Amino acid sequence: MITNAHSDGSIPLEDTQSQPVAIVIGAGFGGLAAAMRLGAKGYRCIVVDRLETPGGRATAIHKNGHRFDLGPTIVTVPQALEELWAATGRNFHDDVDLRALDPFYTFRFPDGSHFSVGPDKEAMRAEVKRFAPADLDGYERYMEDARNRYQFGFEDLGRRSMSQLWQTVKALPTFARYRADRSVAAHVAMRVRDERLRMALSFHPLFIGGDPFHVTSIYALVSYLESAYGMHYAMGGCAALAQAMADVVTAQGGEMRYHTDVDEILTENGKVAGVRLGDGEVLKAGLVVSNADAGHTYERLLRNVPSRRWTPARLKRARWSMGLFVWYFGTRGTRAMWPKAGQHTIVSGPRYEGLVRDIFTNGKLAEDMSLYVHRPSVIDPTVAPEGDDTFYALSPVPHLGHENPVDWAEMAEPYRQRVQAVLEEHLLPGLGQHLSASHMMTPVHFRNRYLSPLGSGFSIEPRILQSAWFRPHNVVEEVPGLYLVGAGTHPGAGLPGVVSSAEVLGKLVPDVRASRAAA
Repeated sequence: MITNAHSDGSIPLEDTQSQPVAIVIGAGFGGLAAAMRLGAKGYRCIVVDRLETPGGRATAIHKNGHRFDLGPTIVTVPQALEELWAATGRNFHDDVDLRALDPFYTFRFPDGSHFSVGPDKEAMRAEVKRFAPADLDGYERYMEDARNRYQFGFEDLGRRSMSQLWQTVKALPTFARYRADRSVAAHVAMRVRDERLRMALSFHPLFIGGDPFHVTSIYALVSYLESAYGMHYAMGGCAALAQAMADVVTAQGGEMRYHTDVDEILTENGKVAGVRLGDGEVLKAGLVVSNADAGHTYERLLRNVPSRRWTPARLKRARWSMGLFVWYFGTRGTRAMWPKAGQHTIVSGPRYEGLVRDIFTNGKLAEDMSLYVHRPSVIDPTVAPEGDDTFYALSPVPHLGHENPVDWAEMAEPYRQRVQAVLEEHLLPGLGQHLSASHMMTPVHFRNRYLSPLGSGFSIEPRILQSAWFRPHNVVEEVPGLYLVGAGTHPGAGLPGVVSSAEVLGKLVPDVRASRAAA
């Protein structure tokens, strides 16, 4: 509890031990990682979130004995989390039980063929040789391309601030050498000919809200990232990972406030001064970090601060990531059924480029679909009653900002039925006879629950002119003392991206303890 509030309910800049306060808006992975970084630097963090538990999109709900993890299902680049914990003086693996996956996921194609992706490089060569033998050499060349782009795009640009234009200008020769102007899909098409393999190697931008036919080929780095560092599952789900992060924040002396809306970021004399909550309470601090969507931060929280770059007009012109339709469902007595359904399965529809165009460009809810299916009960028995299963099926759909947006109040249940029909035909025969729990989320839920502009699933789309310097910066130039983390800022969406945004923050904010020791 806070014991040193002013009589007006505001929080002073420093507590009784002269420890500076930092306010973090949002308890998503970016906000939690930011609070951990700042706590390690000597700040007392107050993390404010409108939801009931930590995690942001990585929260969970429970129905009929099933736990549905609403957000991410995998952990990649675990060393980023290990480094984050180490910065706080703790061991990540003491707090989180992380299990390596093999395979990572399996594609199921309409012609009945399948292609599995896993950690063993020789096994992957054998899988490509079995699946598309003429493309083995091209596959290996593509993976080398992905390795080079990983070193440049993730280890270099992704782990440092890009808030100065010269930083991007300096990188232009490397962008040119790696043909950043070419899309991921176009680059893959140069390396392999099999249309199914092209889809399997180029779909990764969808994990971070990007159109594979328009997102820069730098994002081929995800293929290498998976191969080099694996894919993992946090036991208890990513909600358990978020809770472990929140526990570190409180152990550092920070505070977690739930069920609390932030109405506005406040300024005094041109600098950040704190936040006003939805109930009118004011929390004062000289350092504020927003993990709210960058669009929401500029449009709502900074509504009384003129912006030089991210004006309402520019936000309206921005290209936003697609929306998501997610059906969470439980099944009774099925643990030994459906051998084709592993922990992660991509059920590919009959179209790829045309479907993506309908989602991102035409804003059309197509009749066909591709589904990402998660079955955590394969590895985690706590998600369902004994012998039962917990699933989610995710379908990319248009966001709410197209000319004729989908009326989800009318379409949610009919679309769920179509999802169920696809699953019964291609992966889970007889599914309807075993259903025991059901929950849906549409872009409307993303807009209302997470305050995502247009109900987008991953904030601003990571196109080349919306990345690096062109993306909302980690530093808000108009308001000294205000910073951004999360999917909508640099380096971008996805668990590694938002954790890296907090790493960038840590390099921008001075270390209180070190500066005091020097003094």
